[in-house]
Amino acid sequence: MVPFSILDLSPVAEGSTISQSFESSKRMAQKAEELGYNRFWLAEHHGMPGVASAATSVVIGHVGAATSRIRIGSGGVMLPNHSPLVIAEQFGTLEALFPGRVDLGLGRAPGTDMRTAQALRRNIDAGAQSFPQDIVELQHLFSPADDNQVILAVPGHGANIPIWLLGSSLYSAHLAAMLGLPYAFASHFAPEALMDAIAIYRERFTPSATIDKPYVMVGAMGAVADTDEEAQYHFTSAQQQFVNLRRNVRGPFPRPRSDMDDFWTPMEKLNVENTLRYAIVGSPETAEKKISQFIRDTEADEVIISMPIHDIKARLKSVELFATLPSFKKVS
Repeated sequence: MVPFSILDLSPVAEGSTISQSFESSKRMAQKAEELGYNRFWLAEHHGMPGVASAATSVVIGHVGAATSRIRIGSGGVMLPNHSPLVIAEQFGTLEALFPGRVDLGLGRAPGTDMRTAQALRRNIDAGAQSFPQDIVELQHLFSPADDNQVILAVPGHGANIPIWLLGSSLYSAHLAAMLGLPYAFASHFAPEALMDAIAIYRERFTPSATIDKPYVMVGAMGAVADTDEEAQYHFTSAQQQFVNLRRNVRGPFPRPRSDMDDFWTPMEKLNVENTLRYAIVGSPETAEKKISQFIRDTEADEVIISMPIHDIKARLKSVELFATLPSFKKVS
């Protein structure tokens, strides 16, 4: 048994509005808290009509105000898009509003295409190269201020905000180990490097003031329903989204389809199924077999699940059914 957490992108479902997306995220966070999930994280993406969580800290505040115990945070903030001071102020504000509940997960990718990244008015190449230094700067900004400190994060200085490193490559594993930070790997869309990355992280981990031993959280997409067939039907929305991403087709999060064969090519099917190889899709019995094997293989300390399901009622049902699995460790 390990704690389960949720990664949400406030999906803008086909036929709905952005306002409804935020309402759905709120309902999902409330259900997760009620059932004993550990965290509810939101991810920064830009320029995607199917994703509404671009202003990530604002949406974190929205779900934080609707809950009282569950940890809230980013999975993640794409630090090259921002100055460390701005992020320190935003998350210092969140910590002041929701004391003891806020996590700051950081990623190195832009979370968008290159043109949109440039429109964010940052030098993306320089930002990626300075990523380690920016993390150290953030840690300093969160530290108690000394008398001669010129730059203050207000709110932010003295805030007790755990920093996580998120990644989908071996680079992130080396960096998380060097800095002694908890590590979350994006195996829900980058499965190839998963085992090597977590092995490197554990082997090279250096204890720090943050944590004294490695802590690994692994990502998985998931859809659990009463039957395998129903779960697979709901999961076709995610499969379509991945195909659309590769085709550079932008649109809202698609409705599920009864038949995918008239949508994707055999090569697209092969690529998507390989990318989503760790997806937990099926009835509770099927889901438990998959997720328990995933936990055994990775020896993960925690699992974070993205539930890309078009219908909010089915999404909430999936949240409930995941919490019934024997692998689920309830957090009080």
